[in-house]
Amino acid sequence: MKKISAFSIVGIALILAIILAISVGSINLPIKDIVMGLIRGEGGQIGIIRDIRLPRIVIALIVGANLSVAGVLLQAVMRNPLADPGITGISSGASVVALIVMLYRPDAIHTLPLFGFIGGFLACILIYGLAWKNGISAMRIVLAGVAVNAVLGGFSGMLSILNSERLSGVLTWLNGNIGNKSWQDVSVLGIYTLIGLVASYLLFKNCNLLALGDKAAKSLGLNVNIQRLVISAVGVFLAGTATSIVGVIGFMGLAIPHISRLIVGSDHKILIPFSALMGAVVLLLADTLGRTIMNPYEIPVGIVMAILGGPFFLYLLRKGDEHYGS
Repeated sequence: MKKISAFSIVGIALILAIILAISVGSINLPIKDIVMGLIRGEGGQIGIIRDIRLPRIVIALIVGANLSVAGVLLQAVMRNPLADPGITGISSGASVVALIVMLYRPDAIHTLPLFGFIGGFLACILIYGLAWKNGISAMRIVLAGVAVNAVLGGFSGMLSILNSERLSGVLTWLNGNIGNKSWQDVSVLGIYTLIGLVASYLLFKNCNLLALGDKAAKSLGLNVNIQRLVISAVGVFLAGTATSIVGVIGFMGLAIPHISRLIVGSDHKILIPFSALMGAVVLLLADTLGRTIMNPYEIPVGIVMAILGGPFFLYLLRKGDEHYGS
């Protein structure tokens, strides 16, 4: 009953967040006028909402779900609540490759989600290669991920300096930006998201077994190393494709899974869809806050999440003696 109530509350919050995001901005309209305008297809303001604001809202929902579920999967693999696509270097790998494509091959920009996945996957392989020592240790994965994240962050900075004259078009992207997205972006990212979210849900049993610890999982017949690679690949797929479209947005994959676990527990059959729903709500609210709090200026949602997520990360560090899933 508690879990049903939690889903209901977050579902209502999602509807309210969508209504708020549609209504507020540079143009404020009553929701009744927006609905009637969309039905009739009349008015220039309605065209702005339909072609600019709605795609942005859908992208925020998709990216929030992707990053949150990616965090759930990575935390299951590493059995560490501090695991996150940004902290472990996966988002940095995706962003570096996407940045190279945008700067040097702008004609291939429509394939950014694929390149984002490739970049995240290469970073993941590097992390696992550095962490491998007679098997894969969750702690070594985290430490290797932090190191790889630092190196790739420096590489992104070097690319920015070397291409400063061409950087204006991607500067906001580097800070995590959902603005200026079209329905084409929605359709492309939506396909990748559907594949990733379905694959992640099909892995919930193996995530539950990994949460028991390596010895318990092996005793139940699970090939721990293979499953870590498979689950990580799906998490990288979700995080990499999302990062390629909107840039690096930190702390989503860290905070949302942790909060969701406190609400609905550690059963990944429930945790995965709940995290996706909550992540969609949180990122949409953060983006709405960023584009309205200093109107007419916009704060990229990546900066908003960094400001909000940083203190939460410090809170988790203070409680770092607690075990994963407790």
